[in-house]
Amino acid sequence: MKKDRYFSKTYRQARSRFRRAARRAGARTSSLHWGLRGPENEKLSVDIAILGAKRARRVLLHCSGIHGVEGFAGSAVQLDLLRHPPRIPADGALVIVHCLNPYGMAYLRRANENNVDLNRNFVERDGERKGAHDGYHRIHPLLNPASPPRYDFFTLRLLARIVRHGFRYLRQAGAEGQYSYPRGLFFGGHRLEDGPLLFERWIRKNLRKARRVVAIDVHTGIGEIGRDWLILERHHGEAFHRLLEKHYNGRLDTLDPENTIAYKVRGGLELAIPRILKKAYVDFVTEEFGTGSGTGLLRALRDENRLYHHVPDASPGHPVKRALLERFAPSTALWRKRVLKDGRRLIRLASRYLFE
Repeated sequence: MKKDRYFSKTYRQARSRFRRAARRAGARTSSLHWGLRGPENEKLSVDIAILGAKRARRVLLHCSGIHGVEGFAGSAVQLDLLRHPPRIPADGALVIVHCLNPYGMAYLRRANENNVDLNRNFVERDGERKGAHDGYHRIHPLLNPASPPRYDFFTLRLLARIVRHGFRYLRQAGAEGQYSYPRGLFFGGHRLEDGPLLFERWIRKNLRKARRVVAIDVHTGIGEIGRDWLILERHHGEAFHRLLEKHYNGRLDTLDPENTIAYKVRGGLELAIPRILKKAYVDFVTEEFGTGSGTGLLRALRDENRLYHHVPDASPGHPVKRALLERFAPSTALWRKRVLKDGRRLIRLASRYLFE
């Protein structure tokens, strides 16, 4: 397996590979574009490939790149998927959504062109786009300093806050999503962003006949390096849960109150799909490929956010951005091999559950 055939160096290369693989697979394609251009003046878009029935009742929906820089792993899994698609029944369809945050992937950011974390942007009512966790207000000056990137003992200061307030409290406070600080990390936005708006319209129009949907949303960051970890965020009945539990040996979490998960988020993608497809039973699973410690990830995000606001013309080749890329998409051959292997396994299990 030549992993470089799957893992791209830039968004531009990833998009070109995806579109070419879709054509070769005989997929129908759509492209959602709202005027953005990348660092090489390339077109930025959400690209969608569809295999199977036009009015499918059973849909396997595979999404990547909602967090921009995390999209390189999801893009690689999707290239492999287009080259080795599952068997699709007459009433079924495979829908592959490549990079929901093209700006973030192109410019090596987690947020979009308006500094919005798109996985905090799918809030049902605009009136709920307010405020932040009490703990976020406490750590805002630490997370989002009003100065360019520089060494400022962040790790030691963060550890002091953890000792004072507790790890779980601060983890939830920081990452659940906030709507008070537009220049801060994990900002959910004051409106539905253009990309998510176009995506919701596409889903509503093209998947309106769906009655059963399994959605897989690929992320990177949290967890043991080279292992995927699942959050079954929404499921109907226990069949899918049992199937995943059998194969994931303790690396499966749900949103049940009694289970431990990394954190809960406001305005996540898992809320949007069932809201749009009201007549469908939706099973939604987040697949997270681990890349290292949470402290290291947070420091890299913090540094890039400071760079973005204080050096807005910084190129994707800037050391701070390259460091963020390495944190969320490690270049090691072993990590990439495991991403492809584990990504393929989850798709195989989801296909078995949905299509057989």
